[in-house]
Amino acid sequence: MSKLEELQKKIKSFADPEKAKILQRFFKTGKRQYGEGDIFLGLVVPIQREISKGFTDLTLTDLQKLIKSKIHEERMITLFILIQKYKKARLRQEATAGESSVAKAMAGEAEKKKYFDFYLKNVKYINNWDLVDLSAPNIVGDYLSDKPRKILYEMAKSEHLWTKRVSILATFIFIKNNDFKDALRIAQILIHDEHDLIHKAVGWMLREVGKRDLAVLEEFLQDRYQKMPRTMLRYAIEKMEEKKRKKYLAK
Repeated sequence: MSKLEELQKKIKSFADPEKAKILQRFFKTGKRQYGEGDIFLGLVVPIQREISKGFTDLTLTDLQKLIKSKIHEERMITLFILIQKYKKARLRQEATAGESSVAKAMAGEAEKKKYFDFYLKNVKYINNWDLVDLSAPNIVGDYLSDKPRKILYEMAKSEHLWTKRVSILATFIFIKNNDFKDALRIAQILIHDEHDLIHKAVGWMLREVGKRDLAVLEEFLQDRYQKMPRTMLRYAIEKMEEKKRKKYLAK
């Protein structure tokens, strides 16, 4: 039995049919819903995370097969493994930063890019909000932290729902470092998007900006809050004091 087959067998051993039914409904897998056709086995996230730790030596060839799976948990565990591989590459790069070997540092950067490229190539399989939210900041955002971010603007203009969600969620890592400009610019691109899951994602990132600098958020909202989708606005102002929140909603 290959390592990949061993992983798939282990995943299935934790299947919970009753939990799977709940998840199928929660993640909108019905006809014409955003998660149409997604199959759940019923594994909770902590179990998936724990399983992934024993399979971080899977190759990208193995992960390429797994990321295409129709089973949601197999795709999620692929992303857990990819994140762990990416973080190890980053740690190796940081460990060589003080050394004289430029080659070692370049090797670490090349390894990170390999995982970043894998992610972008397979974004069509990262096709539910939990998959995006788990992975976009940790891989796409982290990789672009010290690089030009043109790719995010291209992704924000995509017709593909999940590609657009990746573009805004990737900015979470920038926001955590008090770097707001890309989050605000991409929010502007997506501000009139028609999908509820984009409204929620943009509103969430705006809220995160406001938690760190309320003045920046209010400046962004000043000429936009009356035009943006109601869900986006509610998410954006959620952490404001009640009086101020009601003022925005009343107008």
